[in-house]
Amino acid sequence: MIVQSESQVDRQDVRPRPRLRERALEIGVEQLADDDLVALLVERGTEGEPLEQRVARLLREAGGLAGLCSRGVGGFVHELGLGLAGGARLAAAIELGVRAARLAHGVERAPATSAIDVERWARRRLVGLPHEELWALLLDARNRILGERMLARGGLHACALTARDVLRPVVREASSAFVLVHNHPGGDPCPSREDVAFTRRVHAAATTVGVALVDHVVVAREGHVSMLEAGLLEEER
Repeated sequence: MIVQSESQVDRQDVRPRPRLRERALEIGVEQLADDDLVALLVERGTEGEPLEQRVARLLREAGGLAGLCSRGVGGFVHELGLGLAGGARLAAAIELGVRAARLAHGVERAPATSAIDVERWARRRLVGLPHEELWALLLDARNRILGERMLARGGLHACALTARDVLRPVVREASSAFVLVHNHPGGDPCPSREDVAFTRRVHAAATTVGVALVDHVVVAREGHVSMLEAGLLEEER
């Protein structure tokens, strides 16, 4: 019985697309077909599914390039069967393209003026994940998203993070305000007591340094909950 190493399997998986990296260098990535670009990011197939077939399946199941661009890391990993590394790499490449297009064409920054706006931002990025992630959306004076920073992964962020950890990127980027958003993989968006206590600590610290915590939105398969709308940002007096 011959056991092939992972590197040997990877080389075999790449054979249907010989010299793909070299072609990208010679003619430019803008000349490559959609499936070639995806193949460069996915990099390898799996046992029983060579790279060429895997890329074709990804595009088919996602509904083409437009559908692929609407997926987040969770969708790539759990709906399309990519590993975490491959899913993150593909999502990062798409996000870079989106940001570059905004800069090149002066596209208006996405708004975060309501919990619906925040849920729209979070749904494709967070709802499909099997673990919790806590993010800060950094806002300008018109409540448009200046930047996005992941603060914690894996849940129990209230035990692992301090208010200082949350405020550091907000202050460093000179944001006028910020929104917290995290997901509940179990499906229920209702915030836990730990979520509420953590949010109130951050809200108090942000008020002290003169930065507004606009909201903390929890998203899940069953919908979302805005702590601002639920009256949970501050302790009752």
